Amino acid sequence: MKLPSQDAAAREVPEDRSHRVLLPRRTPMPPLRQVARRLLMALLVLLATVFIVWIDRNEYHDNADGTVDLLDCFYYATVTLSTTGYGDIVPYGDSARLLNILLITPLRVLFLIILVGTTLEVLTERTREQWQLKRWRNALRDHTVIVGFGTKGRSAAQTLCATGLNRDRIVIVDPSSKVIDAAVADGFAGVVGDATRSDVLLRAEVQRAHQVVIATQRDDTAVLVSLTARQLNKKANIVAAVREEENAPLLRQSGADAVITSASAAGRLLGLSVHSPSAGTVMEDLIQQGSGLDLVERTVVKAEVGKSVRETDDLVVSVLRGHRLLGYDDPEASPLQSTDRLITIVRAAPTEAADLSGKQSAKPNLPGTGVAPMRRADE
Repeated sequence: MKLPSQDAAAREVPEDRSHRVLLPRRTPMPPLRQVARRLLMALLVLLATVFIVWIDRNEYHDNADGTVDLLDCFYYATVTLSTTGYGDIVPYGDSARLLNILLITPLRVLFLIILVGTTLEVLTERTREQWQLKRWRNALRDHTVIVGFGTKGRSAAQTLCATGLNRDRIVIVDPSSKVIDAAVADGFAGVVGDATRSDVLLRAEVQRAHQVVIATQRDDTAVLVSLTARQLNKKANIVAAVREEENAPLLRQSGADAVITSASAAGRLLGLSVHSPSAGTVMEDLIQQGSGLDLVERTVVKAEVGKSVRETDDLVVSVLRGHRLLGYDDPEASPLQSTDRLITIVRAAPTEAADLSGKQSAKPNLPGTGVAPMRRADE
């Protein structure tokens, strides 16, 4: 297997890993345990206040008996930190008042932050996040997992959304927290971690995913991710991208159903564009979903059963019959069967688009594609 050079590997290190130290993430404690921890901190603040009042108790005056004992110190510290302030025990000496200004007032503020603000945050936000995460995992079924959210992964996500897949059905996995933040900002669910580890893929619920897209920067990483994903999900459709064409067979052996050689595909498109710029423009338009011409797969409608490929309403490129992919000019492709799937070229047209008169387009969209079929030259 051909691996990238060390210099190339260094260039592929994410920016947030190469310019700052990343400390291990601590596992968040349960909400009740966090509340107990903050109660302990509040108790320590209370004891510190009692100690300050006790060492300067002669500078305090109790309206009941004129003296301040240990119980009075606890009482004064409690009503002071809770901002109740009955006024029955007051500091009258200069040192007591100075200690109240410099020490007890900051302790009062710290006490309120710990006991009130942070506790409410733990009980509400943490609990809500855990509940939302649990509900999300329970409802996640037949979704798409995209490993790597660079140029390839982002383009794959945009193409899937253009074909009608909802953003909440896509989960992004990437080792960079900045990349995941960007994915979450775009409306996708994200998992930070190394996708070669099974526990990271399990967080993305890959065992219940319908398809997995592997768009990592390194070919060896793609192989490991493919092996891990196939081990966790035997039925998922795994599509992977590699840089070097000689690594494609190894990736297929690791469990990928389809392998795209990104460097070779780009090179072929460049060569085609040099030889025929117009053909290159058409090819680029076909692979850019949602604008111009689109290459889509759809089922055979009832009215098309028994007809030949050329009698359909749109341009058919291939016919998928079982596990066989038949060309449009293959004699076995016609007549069409009800179980066939057609690979067609259509013109993209959003379902909500309307003409200038305010009416919807008269040409119906293809079932499940959100695009309109192309008219033939003789129509």
